Amino acid sequence: MIGVRLVATDLDGTLLRRDGTLSERTVAAVDRAARAGLGVVLVTARPPRWVDDIAARLACHPLAICSNGALIYDVHHHRLVAEHPIPPDVSAQVLARLRAEIEGVVVAVEAGMVYGQEPAYTPSWPPPPDALVAEAERLLAAPVAKMVVRHGESGDHWELVDRARRAAGGLVEVTSSGPGAPVELAAPGVSKAFALEIVAGQLGVKAEEVVAFGDMPNDLPMLAWAGCSIAPANAHPDVLAVVDRVTADCDLDGVAMVIEEEIDAGRWGPVSPPTLGGADE
Repeated sequence: MIGVRLVATDLDGTLLRRDGTLSERTVAAVDRAARAGLGVVLVTARPPRWVDDIAARLACHPLAICSNGALIYDVHHHRLVAEHPIPPDVSAQVLARLRAEIEGVVVAVEAGMVYGQEPAYTPSWPPPPDALVAEAERLLAAPVAKMVVRHGESGDHWELVDRARRAAGGLVEVTSSGPGAPVELAAPGVSKAFALEIVAGQLGVKAEEVVAFGDMPNDLPMLAWAGCSIAPANAHPDVLAVVDRVTADCDLDGVAMVIEEEIDAGRWGPVSPPTLGGADE
């Protein structure tokens, strides 16, 4: 692919290894991409507080896409530059529908830079010290960037995601970051692709000038939007079925491998880098 100006990459299971670590090879490859004139944008389901440490090690663009596209975050100044939340009446209605369909539903929320959860919610990561612990009615009284749902049912995770999507009835976007992850809800139309199009537009970069890497169904809209889509070999079957190219497993630094190969072959860079914009204004 010639004329690439922007690389958009998911984190967990894609740029990061399975244990959540960032390899030195990947750090070096991202630095090399930046020196070749490529912008590298981090695109993740993670909230901003789980992106800072990773971004600090990478020569990435200052704008990171978080919470599946609901938040655009400036990693240099540690502030939000855009938020696309779910209105309170919608989130309350969706929660009622989910509780009628799925057993044992409990929720957590990301509201701007604030995290909140119901007392019975078990987070994947330790909550921040300032976490709001309250019942759902209080958590959803204001707009939230993302609702995160856990439940008491067993069975196939992706089938349950589909059940949640049907129950929500189009009021929100329903996805998940993986079989061990919760069900994730965002405002209608919000996805990684939605936010990436905004960031690329600010940089004057067209979709055909973007390469996107991802491994899970929540990456599918972004992979479809970008001019070229690439998945690591460990990706979900639905992702592997539609991407333009499959690279090595995330534990083998598949993203770094592609960056190295494309730059070595002269297919990526040097080009005029995208204007930073937004975060440095």
